[in-house]
Amino acid sequence: MYHSGELAVQRRMGQEAIATRVGRMIRTEVPAAAAEFLAEQPMIVIAAAGDDGRVWTSLIAGPPGFVHADDPRTILLEGLPAPGDPVGDALRSEQQIGMIAIEPQTRRRMRVNGSAEPVGTGLRIHTDQVYSNCPKYISRRHIAEVRSADGLPDVQRGESLTNRQQALIARADAFFIGSADTAGNADASHRGGNPGFLQVLSPRQLRWPDYRGNSMFMTLGNIAANPRCGLLVVDWHSGSTIQLTGTAEINWDEADSGAGTQCAVDFTIDEVVELTHVSPLRWSSAELSPANPGPTGDQD
Repeated sequence: MYHSGELAVQRRMGQEAIATRVGRMIRTEVPAAAAEFLAEQPMIVIAAAGDDGRVWTSLIAGPPGFVHADDPRTILLEGLPAPGDPVGDALRSEQQIGMIAIEPQTRRRMRVNGSAEPVGTGLRIHTDQVYSNCPKYISRRHIAEVRSADGLPDVQRGESLTNRQQALIARADAFFIGSADTAGNADASHRGGNPGFLQVLSPRQLRWPDYRGNSMFMTLGNIAANPRCGLLVVDWHSGSTIQLTGTAEINWDEADSGAGTQCAVDFTIDEVVELTHVSPLRWSSAELSPANPGPTGDQD
């Protein structure tokens, strides 16, 4: 079930037995409760690799019901990335994707990995892996407003972060990460913590701590096998996004059990894409997770 990168990280962490046990919860089909959860969501996050191998991660928003399970092995997504989003190019043909649906107000999330093919103005996703995660490290926030479409987004591209982008990232309490194994099988995941946990080391270098999770190490395992990954930082107040693609490296020297950190990940940016008003959703301020290591709570 696990590939060589995941197995290597599990062994290094001494969590092989836990990973084997937890891995039994992964299904190939969408359970009824998960289908109901999906149909309620106004946004999802998708990760995919382009023809050049670079991984990007994208937010797609729509009215509740725009993503739904058509049958136990098929999810229909009636929407596509915003114009200018680099994930859109990758999804013009059948592609391996990772998807995560997250509901900040309840701190619930579910993940789907599989293959996606374009259908009309959306995607048909054939599921290979379906599973839920615990609510750890998710900041609670509520939808404060739903705005009408503002036309085409403004697109800003660069090879490094501007001062304004650095400041937004330094304030973030969450981001999404897309990764893929050597065969191109993609995964999308969430990372959360207190503001500042996503550190800006320079305009092209980021670092974040890896807190204890489900012990499967799908993201770290992918990075161990294939360093290319993509980050998505959402501005919850404006609906804009910052997408980063680059390479990641596991930094074992940054492990600190007292701070709840198993290791850190160092990320080098190759390209930055900022899109305005990708989502019509405007969210309230965050209620930080009590599981976050640091002043607002201890890791459980």
